[in-house]
Amino acid sequence: MTYIQHVRRSARWVVLLGAALAPVQATAQAGTLPSIPAGLPTISINDNRQPAGRLEHKVLTLTLEARRGVWYPEGPQGIGLPVAAFAEPGQAPQNPGPLIRVPVGTEVHITLRNTLDKPLRVQGLGAQRGTGADSLVVPPGAEQHVCFTAESAGTFFYKGQTSKGSLLGRGGEDSQLHGAIIVDAPWTWRANERVFVMGWWYTIAPTSASGLGRATLVINGLSWPHTEPLAATQGDSLHWRVINLTELSHPMHLHGFYFGVTGVGNGRTFTSYAPDERRQAVTEVVQPGGTMAMSWSPNRAGNWIFHCHLAGHISHLVALGTERGVPAPHAHGAHASHQMAGLVLGIKVAAKGPQVAAPTTYRPMRLVIRSRPNVYGDKPGYAYVLGGSAEESDTASLPERSPTLVLDRNVPVAINVVNRSHEPAAVHWHGIELESFPDGVPGWSGSGNSVLPAIRPGDSLTVRFTPPRVGTFMYHSHFNEFEQIASGMVGAIVVKEPGEPLDATTDRVMLFSDDGPTTNVIRGPFAQARLNGHKGPYTIDVEAGRTHRLRLINIRTDYTMKVSLLDGAQPTTWRLVAKDGADLPEAQATMRPSQLVLAPGEIYDVEFTPTAPGDLRLEYLTVEPPVPGATAVVVTVRVW
Repeated sequence: MTYIQHVRRSARWVVLLGAALAPVQATAQAGTLPSIPAGLPTISINDNRQPAGRLEHKVLTLTLEARRGVWYPEGPQGIGLPVAAFAEPGQAPQNPGPLIRVPVGTEVHITLRNTLDKPLRVQGLGAQRGTGADSLVVPPGAEQHVCFTAESAGTFFYKGQTSKGSLLGRGGEDSQLHGAIIVDAPWTWRANERVFVMGWWYTIAPTSASGLGRATLVINGLSWPHTEPLAATQGDSLHWRVINLTELSHPMHLHGFYFGVTGVGNGRTFTSYAPDERRQAVTEVVQPGGTMAMSWSPNRAGNWIFHCHLAGHISHLVALGTERGVPAPHAHGAHASHQMAGLVLGIKVAAKGPQVAAPTTYRPMRLVIRSRPNVYGDKPGYAYVLGGSAEESDTASLPERSPTLVLDRNVPVAINVVNRSHEPAAVHWHGIELESFPDGVPGWSGSGNSVLPAIRPGDSLTVRFTPPRVGTFMYHSHFNEFEQIASGMVGAIVVKEPGEPLDATTDRVMLFSDDGPTTNVIRGPFAQARLNGHKGPYTIDVEAGRTHRLRLINIRTDYTMKVSLLDGAQPTTWRLVAKDGADLPEAQATMRPSQLVLAPGEIYDVEFTPTAPGDLRLEYLTVEPPVPGATAVVVTVRVW
């Protein structure tokens, strides 16, 4: 069933954080929290490091009990939620549930016990595991024995529910009934490998400002800044597995480094990539029910983050302390109003060995942040303005498109960021491999006593970095992200070889951004897309017989875009050449139909060569969340 069909068949639904449609049960009084019955145990947080059960002679024996408990996604001093979770006998319930980790070929024998007062349906553990037809039902107070052989290596999961509807759309008490299954290929088990499970819990409040009541998004049972602090040492080889057990897509973004995508799956099957097939990325989408394996090495010390690039998924909207969608005081970083929450992991990388000396000379640049009140109803608009430009001279100017910063590979830059807006700000240089301090997360980037502050109104800060590779990147706000990114604090970066000019007739940045913030994520109105600052159709000219490069960047807040280059009603062809600024492996840099889906935070470079004069159509459409009545916007590509 598609999301739209689901909505049409349900009287109660939610566009949760502008990212997906899912049926929900609203609380009796919108925005209130469920009461906690007396006597419930505290649910422990599972870091997915210790395998459950007893493994002997290639047979794993495990008992899983479904029990109720109290879960604290914002730490033991935060708000408690009564939910069901899985446990081993004699131990506290866990979120995520006990980790099942075995070598390929292991026989897995599981006893499922249901201590809940409703029938429990479970997927992922049945004899037909891997077929999608492995659901089993355990009556209240009963137990059931299941057995399967772990025949294929990869990243999988199990999940349960007592309510009707999609297993991924589970809400309320059922939302945390899940756990990870890892099947290791021979000689591939790594003691330092980490497993991260994403989950959610939410209520809706149709009369609130945002349309949400209370909501949280978590990694291994916790929401930032309460997520597990991760520690690494410079030069370590890190291997992570990511599992998405929400009904939302999550484009996961790593600051400061590339990671190799080593495998992907859907919970039933998993595909491991050979070394020459592994693309490098800084943002990779993990679909609902999807899994991903990734490897990376931090070659620079300092503090970094790994987070979902949907701005709503790291905002006050997913902080349980938020009252009816309005930010509540929550200390983070250099300013109390920096409300980062939800799907964020912090990584502290310790220095090892001699550090690279800072350059002695830099190319100076200036970037001015501006705002103007009431640009989007009662909400302000923002823009970046390049120092020395005509826009800077016109102090009343608020450009609809921020400048593309053209930098040279291996040429150090010192960018003086001047905040002439009405609130604190910060700039993240998305995809650029740089030192930690200038990375742009206030109160976190840097290390020790040298931590990046938010830039207060009327103040400035100079950041220095050296772009090490040619490619397409972007810069954007990392403070009050949900509003500032939607309202104009976004721009493109192109890094080229020194001395090589960019040919504007064949090399084009195509930056998709929002036309203002989405205030109510349930009812809308939902933000429309801008392309290079344009709100609607326009025309670009290209020359037949020449190869043209399109640098496609999605820096919308919570909206995934489908982009197509059409000849008549049919896609023409283009070649995918780069992802997030890194050249694609030869096996992936191929000619293909010219259609592409870009999640927020993703960048693709494509090349196409028109063969004859005439008109092509570049169409773009918001595909997630599916906005009723949305139509594609057409840019005419006039070939001469």
